[in-house]
Amino acid sequence: MFKFKKQLEIPAPGEAPPGRATAIATATSHFVNGRPLKGPYPAGHETAIFGMGCFWGAERIFWELGDGVFVTAAGYAGGSTPNPTYEEVCTGRTGHNEVVLVVFDPAKISYERLLQTFFENHDPTQGMRQGNDVGTQYRSGIYTFSPAQRAAAEAAQAAYDKALRAKGFGPITTEIVDAPPFYFAEDYHQQYLAKNPFGYCGLGGTGVTCPIPTGVAAPGVAAH
Repeated sequence: MFKFKKQLEIPAPGEAPPGRATAIATATSHFVNGRPLKGPYPAGHETAIFGMGCFWGAERIFWELGDGVFVTAAGYAGGSTPNPTYEEVCTGRTGHNEVVLVVFDPAKISYERLLQTFFENHDPTQGMRQGNDVGTQYRSGIYTFSPAQRAAAEAAQAAYDKALRAKGFGPITTEIVDAPPFYFAEDYHQQYLAKNPFGYCGLGGTGVTCPIPTGVAAPGVAAH
């Protein structure tokens, strides 16, 4: 994606732009499946948020998982500026990460399956970058909505870290934190690669299988 400045450290809250009190304009429905981007979501569905580099390619990976995923959305999370714009996020001064919101039906697809998809489709050892995309907005992150999600994420990360080290990779740098506010990205970012099939996608996995641990419950929380 296009970069206005390369920032490799999360800024302090006092250094962030002030942002705005109202949400920026975005789409109302998912370009691929027509479902409501901001809800209401069906009862019993759950929410996950992942950051794994450019959100254009990351979002496509999750909506392609099939019927178990109700809707996906590109957005920003993990920073200090309320309702940031893409241009503000790209300066690195807001502290936000480019992330994907995934609303899913746990009766059809498990949170562990989402974690496996997350880990296997990018390189979680690269710190503040993903391939040629450099900056804090491209960091690897899992933003959890419940203690169960956090436990599952930490177990998956530990298992994958061991598998990666066995193949000569460095330590995983993925941040795992409680889900911060999620801000929907602008309309043109939503389902970008469905609208632009030959658009840029800089994601690439390590080629190492993520051995998701068994017996780790991860019911998540109901989407709202």
